[in-house]
Amino acid sequence: MDYIISKKSTNFSGTIKIPGDKSISHRALIIGSMSIGKSKITGLLESEDVFSTMTALKKLGVKIQHSNNSYIVEGLGIAGFKAPTEYIDLGNSGTGIRLLLGAIMGSNIIVNFKGDASLSKRPMQRVLKPLKLMGADILTSNKGKLPISIKSPKEALAIKYISKISSAQIKSAILLSGLSASGKTKYIEPIKSRDHTEKMLSKFGANISTKTLSNGSNLIELNGRPNLIGNDISVPSDPSSVAFPLVSAIIIPNSKIEIHNVMMNSTRNGIFETLQEMGAKIKIFNEKRVDSENTASIYAEHSRLRGIIVPSERSPRMIDEYPILSIAAACAKGNTIMNGVSELRVKESDRIKIVSDGLNKAGIKTIEKNDSLEVFGGEIEGNCTIDSELDHRIAMSFLILGLVAKNPIKVLRPSTIYTSFPNFFDIMLNLGAKLVRA
Repeated sequence: MDYIISKKSTNFSGTIKIPGDKSISHRALIIGSMSIGKSKITGLLESEDVFSTMTALKKLGVKIQHSNNSYIVEGLGIAGFKAPTEYIDLGNSGTGIRLLLGAIMGSNIIVNFKGDASLSKRPMQRVLKPLKLMGADILTSNKGKLPISIKSPKEALAIKYISKISSAQIKSAILLSGLSASGKTKYIEPIKSRDHTEKMLSKFGANISTKTLSNGSNLIELNGRPNLIGNDISVPSDPSSVAFPLVSAIIIPNSKIEIHNVMMNSTRNGIFETLQEMGAKIKIFNEKRVDSENTASIYAEHSRLRGIIVPSERSPRMIDEYPILSIAAACAKGNTIMNGVSELRVKESDRIKIVSDGLNKAGIKTIEKNDSLEVFGGEIEGNCTIDSELDHRIAMSFLILGLVAKNPIKVLRPSTIYTSFPNFFDIMLNLGAKLVRA
């Protein structure tokens, strides 16, 4: 599949089911592997990224079986990973590699990690730096990028680490490493980032606490050497994936959709809040608790959007959703300014630049700065080709832009969509999207 052509569409309608959350799926597999006993995971996201993490864990000695629509993980304990006999390839999974770098601490093994062309460009130094302080020996690395050879210590050192950015991946790597330390690991971040690791560790038996400090920063404290016990995990639908059909229904005339079992974690719901501020007709109902996460159903219909200013402090709560938010902004009346988005430059691609350049090609004016993106809503001409740069969220975003453009939009290299949203095409086609694969 070298490219997909997206054409103007109308009348989206239906009730859809979105696959499981990617962040929780990675963590359920990894934390289940670090526990004693069996963990049963239902609703696991069956995507390339998650399967990369699963394959990596199997190479580290973990037994994982698929049975009756669930995955059974037989945990090895906090420091039970075995030295692999070959390179561990994480493919395109940034979450997988960063969390596993922390998870192997305490196992006293040498592991060689690699990834695909896209992942090999992403910075790992932000995780390697604190892990070195905790006792990791980085044998080789490509200037802080993959491939990386790392020797984990027999026991990690408990540290207090103050991060300059709010990143759930950095935080999770340090916390997973801190599990094998004999003391208390402390982590401080400027603004609270997604907290799935903290919630899941607590569910599995870790002594972990969080609190907001007087300056607004977030402190997490973890006591090392807990007895993590295998648990059952039900994975709700991924709000990052939900955002794509949701925005489609909002910007496509005569559309209305309903989505159930959507995770509504307070560190992940920024996209819903922002769309509502823009005037989107979104109804959130049937709210309930599933395991340690809140879930709800969402109804959305075609809406007249207006431009707004998205505050920088909201970015940790919707860091993956800015590409699709930019598509909504292109359809809004007035201009939308998204602040505090510099972290997008070190994702699977430089998402700020690619989104800005792509919107310009489609006839939408933008102003790109290092830490912000301004989108001027207007008529979308289309009639352009967008290279996804092997970024799944870029590919999906511009395919949706093509559904409202005057002329078709061609998106190159869309196959990485399978890394996070394996049935994206089927769902969109069933709703009424005019997508032509080639």
